[in-house]
Amino acid sequence: MRVWTYLRPFEYRGLDCVVEVTLTFKETISRLFVDNELMDEQSLAYSVGATTFVHPLPSSSGQTARVKSGYYNWWNIGIAVIEGDNTVYESHPGRDVHHGEELVKKMLGEDPDSAERASSKLRSMAETNQNKWRRNKYSIYADLALGLLFFLVGKFTEDLALAAIVGAGAGLGLVVAQRFVKVDLLGGFAVFGTIMLLISAGFSLGFQDDYWVQMKSTILGLFTASLFMADGLLRRGAYFGARIERYMPLPLHHDRIAVGMSLNGIIMAGANYLVTENFSEDFWLTWTTFLDLPVGMALFYSVVYWARKKPTDRVA
Repeated sequence: MRVWTYLRPFEYRGLDCVVEVTLTFKETISRLFVDNELMDEQSLAYSVGATTFVHPLPSSSGQTARVKSGYYNWWNIGIAVIEGDNTVYESHPGRDVHHGEELVKKMLGEDPDSAERASSKLRSMAETNQNKWRRNKYSIYADLALGLLFFLVGKFTEDLALAAIVGAGAGLGLVVAQRFVKVDLLGGFAVFGTIMLLISAGFSLGFQDDYWVQMKSTILGLFTASLFMADGLLRRGAYFGARIERYMPLPLHHDRIAVGMSLNGIIMAGANYLVTENFSEDFWLTWTTFLDLPVGMALFYSVVYWARKKPTDRVA
């Protein structure tokens, strides 16, 4: 299944060329099209590792020509066209398309030459990820369903207080349902999540006003952030940090991940406040259901990158 596609068009000696890089759930696929004709296709499974794809280019100059495609930062892909020893075109001038490949090796604590060991670690990480996904996917589905339920009720009834109460009631229904099903519906924060659902339900019942429904994410977000911060600073992440690590394929510093998640919560609480105060209720509903998730995930991955353990870290 296709998740995302990058298109990088360029012209080479009068030829219209396009590099198409497609991300699926299992692999990355890179294709080179010349004048709308597929000239080369390469793929690499995530479990094997990371690479910079190199496609041969037809050349009439007598020199070997090729185009490289790869990540030049965490989220974007660039291409570089090379003729002989000279780079004749870059989609993002000055950026290194090998950056993603080297970054993965650096994260794994491997030298550039130790590709086999890095590949082995990546395969192990992929297997760990798959196992964690199988264990946690139902709780993720449940979270998404609750968010969609809140959006639909709020959108069609135009009553955010009712939507909040319905959402809180559905969340408490999951707590009851968990007693009768074997799959995990609540995730690794079952006790904490249940407490927060009760607080959220009480807030929704106590403040049945659209403005305070919008502000609930800010108020409860700051409250939760303070708990994460206290856990990170006073207990070195023994509660929240340790539980977050259960979901991650990499070992983490518990104190760092707890503090980082606290800062993440503060930023998202502030963003919710700004949207509530400066935009319409309809836009806020779209923001809280669809837009704040990718922003929060980007911040989350930044926190994980900061909190990850390196082979050179001293054991506490």
